[in-house]
Amino acid sequence: QVQLVEPGGGLVQAGGSLRLSCAASGRTFGSYVMGWFRQAPGNEREFVAAIAWSGVMRYYGDSVKGRFTISRDNAKNTMYLQMNSLKPEDTAVYYCAAKAAYASLTEVYDYNFWGQGTQVTVSS
Repeated sequence: QVQLVEPGGGLVQAGGSLRLSCAASGRTFGSYVMGWFRQAPGNEREFVAAIAWSGVMRYYGDSVKGRFTISRDNAKNTMYLQMNSLKPEDTAVYYCAAKAAYASLTEVYDYNFWGQGTQVTVSS
């Protein structure tokens, strides 16, 4: 089992950058595929990005491709989401999540563990 915490988040102007982190407890962080999702008010939870156990394989949602970069540091039990060229439509609560298999990456139901979420607000 793994517990996930997302410090950070915040308010940034459009065009700016922000880096989110997700800290995991336990010694098995490296055995989990990790993902980022986001949810804006009134919307369903949306897939943002996922990264495999070693960090070599990464997958992005179409809306963030080319602007966001997912990474992980297994030695620090931490995953990151570097967000560049932010837009007002990126405003949402961002969640990190963990799962065992590198499959069904975009499916919310397939992730076993979730963080509490952190608010990101992009002003125009």
